[in-house]
Amino acid sequence: MLVLAPFPAAAQVSPFPDHALGYHDFSRQAKIDQDFLAIPDPKLAQEELKTLTAVPHVAASKEDYDTALYVAGKFKAAGLDTQIVPYKAWLNLPQEVFLEATNAEGKILMTGPTREHVDSDPYQDDPRVLPAFSGSSPSCDVTAEVVYVNYGRPEDFKRLEDLHISVAGKIVLVRYGMNFRGVKVYLSQQRGAAGVIIYSDPADDGYFQGDKYPHGPWRPDTGVQRGSVQYMFKYPGDATTPDVASTPGLPASKRLPLSQISSLPTLPSMPLSYHDAAPILENLGGPVAPREWQGALPFSYHVGGGGLTKVHMRLKMDYAQRTVWDVIGKISGSELPDEWVVAGNHRDAWVYGAVDPGSGTTAMLEAVHGIGGLLAQGWKPRRTLYFCSWDAEEEGLIGSTEWAEEHAKQLAHAVAYINTDASVSGVHFEASAVPSLKQFIREVTMEVASPKGGSVFDEWKKDLSDAAARRHTGKEFTDAPTVPLVGGGEVRVGDLGSGSDYTPFIQHLGVPSTDIGSTGPYGVYHSVFDNYSWFIMNADPTFVYEQQMARVFGLEVLHMADTDVLPYDYVTYARQIQAYLFAAEARARDAGMMSVDFDAALGAASRFAGEAMSVMAKQLAAKGDTTALNASLRTVEADLLAPEGLPGRPWFRHTIFAPGEYTGYAAVVIPGVNEAIDARDPVRAQAQMANVTAALVRATETLEEVQ
Repeated sequence: MLVLAPFPAAAQVSPFPDHALGYHDFSRQAKIDQDFLAIPDPKLAQEELKTLTAVPHVAASKEDYDTALYVAGKFKAAGLDTQIVPYKAWLNLPQEVFLEATNAEGKILMTGPTREHVDSDPYQDDPRVLPAFSGSSPSCDVTAEVVYVNYGRPEDFKRLEDLHISVAGKIVLVRYGMNFRGVKVYLSQQRGAAGVIIYSDPADDGYFQGDKYPHGPWRPDTGVQRGSVQYMFKYPGDATTPDVASTPGLPASKRLPLSQISSLPTLPSMPLSYHDAAPILENLGGPVAPREWQGALPFSYHVGGGGLTKVHMRLKMDYAQRTVWDVIGKISGSELPDEWVVAGNHRDAWVYGAVDPGSGTTAMLEAVHGIGGLLAQGWKPRRTLYFCSWDAEEEGLIGSTEWAEEHAKQLAHAVAYINTDASVSGVHFEASAVPSLKQFIREVTMEVASPKGGSVFDEWKKDLSDAAARRHTGKEFTDAPTVPLVGGGEVRVGDLGSGSDYTPFIQHLGVPSTDIGSTGPYGVYHSVFDNYSWFIMNADPTFVYEQQMARVFGLEVLHMADTDVLPYDYVTYARQIQAYLFAAEARARDAGMMSVDFDAALGAASRFAGEAMSVMAKQLAAKGDTTALNASLRTVEADLLAPEGLPGRPWFRHTIFAPGEYTGYAAVVIPGVNEAIDARDPVRAQAQMANVTAALVRATETLEEVQ
């Protein structure tokens, strides 16, 4: 039996900051902050995580609804006006998942999938654990030759073509990593494959990285990474209702027929452990795989193509309109009720979801606990707060997307969306944000004590020197250009791609957004082993990092709720846009696309930067009523949306940030331009340059109106 260490007393931050961007006088807010920081409790966090992860709770299940009731009860106890909000979404569940591999003589090499199992895990045998499957995969009964395509990136398929091996009519075997699993299926579908198997290679998150569970944090032999393969880079949410909320009473006529849906693959796919993938890979034959395609299994990898190994894949998927449940807690603003601060984390999990998303739900509950304490003392937020426990995130960001689409008009006045997801898998703080809120996150972390002593910000700075050497699997934060800080030192805040619930807010509606997490070695992502036992062994045994994340998350909410001047830093935003444009210009040059003219966009970015400097001075000097100033500041992010959206995926409207069509999670900056450069399409690149220029002109004109 694992015995937890005593909960240590919280470290003190000294000196406590005496100012923050956006406040005329920070002293009153500092007192509120200190009162809040004293409340989030590691012991309560432990109880909450254990309750949330007691049983498997995949979206739309009874157990999922039970977690909604639990979270709603916690919200109500803190004094939030709470509702459970249902949506109806098109979801699949597995009835049968079968795989069998044979060699050229018909000898069976493996039959599975093998049940996930290690020597000592108290959760793995629960009969409610579903077979590992791919969300959004169609059914199939197909037998075909296998071809190995490394990570399934465009360059991997190109390398295979150079070897004169086709994937048409074949089952593609790819390993997890480097891009979103749905992109692997998308690229295979484009090339006429018969099916896709996505396996976890021990080189990426198994024994090659370190000790495997239950002796360490890395993926054991039978561990399987489940996940959705929905084409979320086309649009997330319920596949039948892009731009429309899939409320329970929505008429069938408002839903797309299946023949018109572009976000669901037509190609079947399934996930697999490296235990089950090994006999397939070992018997492929054909040319030896390129050196960089070699994983950590103990034999030489081949690409196949010689007809030596075939796989019979049979999937029976039960598709239906299923009910999912968001939990929404509201605190009405006392002065600016139409200005919303929305904070969220999803609640559904592929199995138990201790890290993803239980650690985030726990951090949010303890932040709500802290804010409930302030409410009991008589505090009221100036702006309206929404705490949101999203459902069906794992299947395609469904709960958050449907709620955001339903409230799109009101969210035009939202001042921020604050997200956490897999909040705690280790001790390394990381963050992503729109550039205007990167310094905001840094300032918040200066107030929060690190369990290691000093502030979270101090530890974050120290941590950067070896960050590049660490490997973080799952929903990754991507590094952005560094921004020098007053007093020296640099702290990187990443850009927002996709793969979590900020996506509809920033990339569809233009709500300034942030995302935070505390990361570490995490090899059990989306497996049965992402459970309470793994968490207390590897992630946060004393729950002090849960306390830390609750404090950071809660302070973000408090500051956005009560700030006098919205703390947007458009100087940093402008500088990053300029850097993105210069980099894209160099890429276009390298691609031989000399006809693409960047002058207008660079000129617009320069004018935006100049106006941002002027407005920052006004922000710092502002006194009295700041209503008009804030209205203009908030409008700038929406100015960066293109009404017609990106080529081929109009749901994504942000001209500066989007998930890449061929990355899925990682952010692509000025996506319309960069993806046109990748496609060697100068006409499209120039048209997208015009969209970026127009967006920057709109944003500059808005800043020019600031008085």
